Amino acid sequence: MTSLRHLRYFVTVAEEGQLTRAAAKLHIAQPALSQAVAQLESQFGVDLLARHARGVTLTRAGEAFYAKARAALEAVADADLAALSHSRAGGRRLEWGFSGLPPMARAPELFATFTAANPAAEVSFRDLSWPRGTTAAWLQPVDIALLFSPTPHPEVETEILRTEPRVVLVASTHPLARRSELTVAEVLDESFCGTHPALEPVRAGFWCLDDHRGGPCRATVGEAANPQEMLAVIASGRAITTAPESAGPTFRSAVPSGVVIPLRDAIPTTLALVWHKHNPNPLVEELVAAARSLDGRARASRE
Repeated sequence: MTSLRHLRYFVTVAEEGQLTRAAAKLHIAQPALSQAVAQLESQFGVDLLARHARGVTLTRAGEAFYAKARAALEAVADADLAALSHSRAGGRRLEWGFSGLPPMARAPELFATFTAANPAAEVSFRDLSWPRGTTAAWLQPVDIALLFSPTPHPEVETEILRTEPRVVLVASTHPLARRSELTVAEVLDESFCGTHPALEPVRAGFWCLDDHRGGPCRATVGEAANPQEMLAVIASGRAITTAPESAGPTFRSAVPSGVVIPLRDAIPTTLALVWHKHNPNPLVEELVAAARSLDGRARASRE
């Protein structure tokens, strides 16, 4: 019988696309990882990975096995996290995830309203970085999270907090850097910062304007797996990306030579709370209620 450890090893190798990188992520020696994958292939009597100079790719059998292996790991993780959520619910504890800036910086009014209404609640925060796999998988370690433009998932609820225009991030050496404003049509054929294949593809493509283009961009540079790698690619002047307007100051701080250009006609990005539909923690409902209350007040003030 295949162990969860072997499944985890295989899924990590498949997502990293390289045994060396996967071994480092798993904190095991590469020979031990290679042996574990070879044992799986021997058990099933079929090659799951195609080895080549740059790393590994899934065979057809490997693709089928990867889907099932990932689902099995997610099911086990869901069971563990359901128990943790019940435990946190009993202790008035909330695990709040985020990507990029933390909630008190990204949504200060919501954070202040929620904490004022729940002074005894114990709120912990977790930086979840960029989503890998599905939105549901990304949410597994937390009760609720704050994310720009989450990809819908049948097991996930979403509450939009606000919309923001998208901007283009470029280095000062890039040919677009002198522009004061851009349109989508003017940047669709530019080279964009590429992303690691393990990242959630719909959301990753959103920042490359796939939603306007109807498909992947013409050319990408690099395979950024985190914000730091993306910043390095952009700072090199070889590629661009889009981002929420509020990311502009952070980008300029991290890349002093960076330039932020408004993207006039792009579909806006949305900042949203996302959580599993069946999360038992009552603090999730209270946080969402606080968000809806603030939205109602904002609408009333505009009328």
